[in-house]
Amino acid sequence: MSTPADPAKRPARTGYWSEPVRTAWISIARRWRRSLQFRTVVATILLTSVAFAIVGGFLSHQVAGALYVERFGQFQEESTNALADVETVFSETPATDRETTDRLALDTLTGLTGTGADAPRQWLLSPLPGQQGYFVPPRASVEGTAASALIPQEMTDAIIAGDDQYWAPIEIPVSQQSGERNAPGVAFGTKVALPPDRTEYALYIYYDLSSMQSTLDDIHGVLWVGGTVLLAIVGAVAWFVTRSVVRPVSHAALVSEKLAAGQLQERMDVRGEDEVARLGASFNRMAANLQDQITQLAQLSQMQQRFVSDVSHELRTPLTTVRMAAEVLFDARRDFDPVNRRSAEILFDQVERFQSLLGDLLEISRFDAGAAVLEAEPTDIFQLVHHVIAGTEPLADNSGSTVNIVSSEVSCVVDVDPRRIDRILRNLVVNALEHGEGRPIDIHIASGPEAVAVAVRDHGIGMTPLEASRAFDRFWRADPARARTTGGSGLGLSIAAEDARLHGAWLQAWGEPGEGSCFRLTLPKRQGSEVNVSPLPLPPRRLTPLAPPDTADHAPLEVRAGHLLEEESHEVP
Repeated sequence: MSTPADPAKRPARTGYWSEPVRTAWISIARRWRRSLQFRTVVATILLTSVAFAIVGGFLSHQVAGALYVERFGQFQEESTNALADVETVFSETPATDRETTDRLALDTLTGLTGTGADAPRQWLLSPLPGQQGYFVPPRASVEGTAASALIPQEMTDAIIAGDDQYWAPIEIPVSQQSGERNAPGVAFGTKVALPPDRTEYALYIYYDLSSMQSTLDDIHGVLWVGGTVLLAIVGAVAWFVTRSVVRPVSHAALVSEKLAAGQLQERMDVRGEDEVARLGASFNRMAANLQDQITQLAQLSQMQQRFVSDVSHELRTPLTTVRMAAEVLFDARRDFDPVNRRSAEILFDQVERFQSLLGDLLEISRFDAGAAVLEAEPTDIFQLVHHVIAGTEPLADNSGSTVNIVSSEVSCVVDVDPRRIDRILRNLVVNALEHGEGRPIDIHIASGPEAVAVAVRDHGIGMTPLEASRAFDRFWRADPARARTTGGSGLGLSIAAEDARLHGAWLQAWGEPGEGSCFRLTLPKRQGSEVNVSPLPLPPRRLTPLAPPDTADHAPLEVRAGHLLEEESHEVP
């Protein structure tokens, strides 16, 4: 007894065969999306196939109908005459014994057999149900053929119930070298009576339509072969025609991609004078104009950057001298009258602001020149936050805001440039204090497997989404008429954004008028890695404000632990 196959092996075999099919399907789907020529050729072949199927089906139906109707009329006429002749012979015979009746029936029915090449004719004689003591047993022109296996029961019932002639389509078993198969046929039948007691029989004449079916199959084969050849020709024509049109377009797309990548010298090959050639010539003129304009803009940008850098460097020496003089006047202001004292104070403040602006311009020029270098080292982000809070404590006291740290952690080491991250956080905290309207400032810190996030959230005047999208533009201010409490260059957030980009980090802004604003910095824990999600939502959930830590004697700031209301990661918006 054979052992059944192990069922556990079947899924592996199924998977083995399904993987190539899946790969092929993915490849075809990708080709369909990316290739106009492939889509055109496939669509043309599919539509042609549908049209051929419709036309071929119609032609096949018409040919089969014509063949059948023509031959059916001939068969019906022949069978009607033959059955009538047999019925006449049986009704007029003087035979009264079994042997004479049997010989009469056999001789008469043998004449019904036809061996025509188109449709051989055979016959069947079968007693109707309920007949007893009949002289002639069931007979057939083909041995082993029974009426019950060949003639439909509906036709037999109709013959029993009536005296007319009836017909029905049948299936005739035909033996071939490849085995036995069923061939189409048509049967005609009527009721006859044999002496001596007028026993009723069902007499059938049936025609083998194998030759007609073979002719129809040959026609179908010709249609299939012709259709396949036609599809191949149509596909080749579609491929050739679309190639002549799509190839220049593909070349134009390739040249466009190279132009977008900065290869401004790329041009299309122009041949002939047709529409495609005119398109290529126009494309080349457009590319040449773009190259000229981009070159001019690049030169202007370089000149601007060089001008800013040169002016910034040239201003450092006279500014240093002016600052020294302003410091002398500021230190001696107590000996001046009130008007000169106020002038000395204003001069000192504006020189300080001018020096800050000059420093920011120098930093921006270094970013523009690509000279900014990242000096990363393992740093605890909490120490940087503590240092920033300690440095902005005077401004917090003047604004009346308290600065709180909200985190479920107490330490988080990240590979960063401490100077640049300190500058980013200082800019964010100073902005929050300036626009927080004396309300608490929350600094949320959270870390994930690959990133750490610091979000500075204020609850002041806020800003619109449009203003938040422009917060990092150079010299941009949400309200040009808004007074600054500390004075600024307008470049702080732009420099912060450049510092974040240098780290491969995200720096994002959010705001709602009257609800405050939030800036979120998301840093990769290891340099060179990519940030995909942020451990903090934007903005973080607002918690109950915590009391600010006591830093009067410069003791280490206490981290007030809090549980964030959202634990999931947050992708870049």
